[in-house]
Amino acid sequence: MKAIILEKFGGTNRLQLAELPQPEMTDDEVLIEVAYAGVNPVDWKIREGYLKEALPHQLPIIPGWECAGTIKKVGGRVQRFSPGEKVYAYCRKPLVQWGAYCELVAVSEKSIARAPKQMKAEEAAGVPLAALTAFQVLFDVANLKKDETVLIHAGAGGVGSFAIQFAKNAGARVLTTARQINHEYVKQLGADVALDYTARPFPVSLREIEAQGVDVIFDCAGGETLSQSYGCLKAGGRLVTIVDQPTIPADAPQGIKAQYHFVTPSGRQLTEIAALIDAGKIKAPALQILPLADAAKAQELSRAGRTRGKIVLKVKS
Repeated sequence: MKAIILEKFGGTNRLQLAELPQPEMTDDEVLIEVAYAGVNPVDWKIREGYLKEALPHQLPIIPGWECAGTIKKVGGRVQRFSPGEKVYAYCRKPLVQWGAYCELVAVSEKSIARAPKQMKAEEAAGVPLAALTAFQVLFDVANLKKDETVLIHAGAGGVGSFAIQFAKNAGARVLTTARQINHEYVKQLGADVALDYTARPFPVSLREIEAQGVDVIFDCAGGETLSQSYGCLKAGGRLVTIVDQPTIPADAPQGIKAQYHFVTPSGRQLTEIAALIDAGKIKAPALQILPLADAAKAQELSRAGRTRGKIVLKVKS
């Protein structure tokens, strides 16, 4: 099969298009013929070696943690899926090695779901990692409720695009940070307020609108953005970051909570998300499609941090 491989950590020049044997399956896995593979920041972070101490791995690595495609084969203990079904999956395994930038990927039955009927394969491929991240942060960790206010950083990105929609669908008031060029886009997704962080400090803009602060902050940016966010919470508010480990400062509002979350595979939640998509409540984010051979370019675009929505690689010609 064709695959993008990484034999040594480093720059995008380390990514190579190669021919490999198809992956071996366990009895609990399905073999997916990949149509499209999603590209995410975690991919280039793995490539550059930033996560080599945190994630068990074995070189060479096929990058990519999400895909959409068709089931080619099922393991002996698989009961819920059959060959020929259209599925999408968050493909992360305990050992980082066999990813989705390839023609075939073996994935646990528990990590996949039937693809949304109202999405094309290229749209579905950009859903699993980003949508699961947003879903888990907002509802499993932050426990966002109807009529609460939430600030979502980097709302025009892949995770942010889903977070805005999930929060709005749950009945929350949604504020997001985004460059001015992306304001129309994030408002189309459901944001009530868009704050241009490049024009003035977002805490100043936020306090003019929400004088008491917000109930929840979803940080997809990290760094200085995260450090400036604690003071934007109400007393007792909740912050969840997917970038850096949080450290609550001494002058933060009383009783706030801050957590880091790393998304976990869940076929059950992907099924819930597919139902929301098919009901017309959640739509695909903006999409940029590149061929598999351009994986290096795709990761460069992802790293630049200016992508609107998602980037996916076309695998099946």
